[in-house]
Amino acid sequence: MSDEHPKDQAPLSVHVERSVNELLIQLGEESMTDLYEMVIGEVERPLLTAVLIRTNGNQTQAAHMLGLNRGTLRKKLKQHGLLDL
Repeated sequence: MSDEHPKDQAPLSVHVERSVNELLIQLGEESMTDLYEMVIGEVERPLLTAVLIRTNGNQTQAAHMLGLNRGTLRKKLKQHGLLDL
């Protein structure tokens, strides 16, 4: 996989950083805990959904694409209520 991106498309990391910064600005001085888990949860579900759609629900292909073993993928799908996609 290449690190190059089309000129009109920023890398995913730029979008994530921008979103996290916006969240922190919105929080202001408010105390935040479990930020890491919240961000991972927000990113993981759409990632799993997109890959399942791309693989037509084939969990073996999805696990391979994600670099996970199938058991780990199924655990994550269950956590996010995505087992029926």
